[in-house]
Amino acid sequence: MSAHPHPVHQIDVSIDEQFAGEVSEGWLRSVVEVGLDAAVKQLSGVQVSLLLTDDSMLRELNLQFRGLDEVTDVLSFSMEHPGHWEGESNEPDDRFQKHGDTDEFAWSLPPGELPPLGEVVVSYPQASRQAAEHGHPVDRELAHLIIHGLLHIAGHDHEEPEEQARMQALERTGMEAVFQAGKARS
Repeated sequence: MSAHPHPVHQIDVSIDEQFAGEVSEGWLRSVVEVGLDAAVKQLSGVQVSLLLTDDSMLRELNLQFRGLDEVTDVLSFSMEHPGHWEGESNEPDDRFQKHGDTDEFAWSLPPGELPPLGEVVVSYPQASRQAAEHGHPVDRELAHLIIHGLLHIAGHDHEEPEEQARMQALERTGMEAVFQAGKARS
């Protein structure tokens, strides 16, 4: 028997109760899987969490972790790659400390446990508003935000023009894979 053609990932999906009827957990899980396979190919198997929640949670997290008291569409929390601080306070740069001089996790994983990559948190109301503004379905906006967040937790950024171009190319690859794989809800 041949080896599995794609890495196997552990994907944990949580949907706030108020949005449970708007999108299925299975669809979100498949978007994460296809997005990881297409946009972040170098990963060999990781744990990823996805939370679909409301504006107030994103605003609170944005203030706490980025210093911005505003709603945003997606936030990413990487286990390996710190995000940048944009607020006005003097938040220390060492919020995310590594263990020693290595990129190794500071804890031991049980045998067979996949390494955690991070968490992506998406505001469903903000995704809905953005979809309406752009004239496309909510599933397209959600898929784009999820892939964007996955790229951030894998270490990609868009602070410099070259990084932005690379990240946008990877987003397009991920989106094409999601919708070619029949993962659209519509």
